[in-house]
Amino acid sequence: MVIDSERTGTGAQDSAADVGTEAVGPAGLQVEPLSGTIGAVIRGVDLRSLTDATVSAIRHVWLERKVVFFPEQHLDDATHLAFSRRFGELTEGHPVIPPVVGQPYIHEIDYTKEFESSSRRGLGWHTDVTFMAHPPAGSILNALDIPRAGGDTLWSDQESAFEALSPTLQSFLLPLHAVHDGRGFQRLLDQRGEGRWEGSVVTSLDPVVHPMVTTHPETDRRALFVNPMFTSHIVELDRGESDALLTYLYGHSVRPEHTVRYHWSAGDVGFWDNRSTQHSVVGDYGEQHRRIRRVTLRGHRPV
Repeated sequence: MVIDSERTGTGAQDSAADVGTEAVGPAGLQVEPLSGTIGAVIRGVDLRSLTDATVSAIRHVWLERKVVFFPEQHLDDATHLAFSRRFGELTEGHPVIPPVVGQPYIHEIDYTKEFESSSRRGLGWHTDVTFMAHPPAGSILNALDIPRAGGDTLWSDQESAFEALSPTLQSFLLPLHAVHDGRGFQRLLDQRGEGRWEGSVVTSLDPVVHPMVTTHPETDRRALFVNPMFTSHIVELDRGESDALLTYLYGHSVRPEHTVRYHWSAGDVGFWDNRSTQHSVVGDYGEQHRRIRRVTLRGHRPV
């Protein structure tokens, strides 16, 4: 794998290798790509003790591979938060679902909890919180309780998905905008009375409009920016045209060649770029317990 620091806008040094494990940057990270364009396992680093050079090297790989994993870190909440803060400003984990008690920046993913879905154990394809004006830049997962089998998470590379479209369809999509609607969470918000996002009180979830193709603020790469969980319709098209085009894009954006699948172990940390990916939780673990904590990086309005 060759990581291009000029494309990613970072200063990390490149190490050239086509396949397998390689050292990347001055920190000497061991990076194992997991697919052609998305996902990598990073070894040879302790997330409790990071130099600035190591942080720069990790960010470099993260921007290139879009989701990275650090096995067997076993972080507590304090080190989880400290690691996350090295990569950006934190925001609440979700504008509606309450955080861990006493930890406003930690969101616990446990489908047995009251505010999670008790009727299912997984979640369909989506990009987090696109129903807000400023969706997250990224999120860092800390795996605590993991099923012996099942419970994997999949990510899809939305830059690769856009690049795979024909030039004609790419050009057609560039000026279009889509409505993202989170009003499905309104009942939960009403139960709580209010939520919080970026430090501000949230009492209603009004739909927002985002470009259908966004430009990554750090790499300048274009990505599809629609997802079936929150995208309602395309502003510039009539509803029938919108439904047909979105149905095609939803399927295209998660084709196997754009995806990576990760099987968790307790203690693993996963760090994904929410600006250029979708993800999905596989609900195939029955009554086993699955508990992962998430810290979220504040983002900006997509452009």
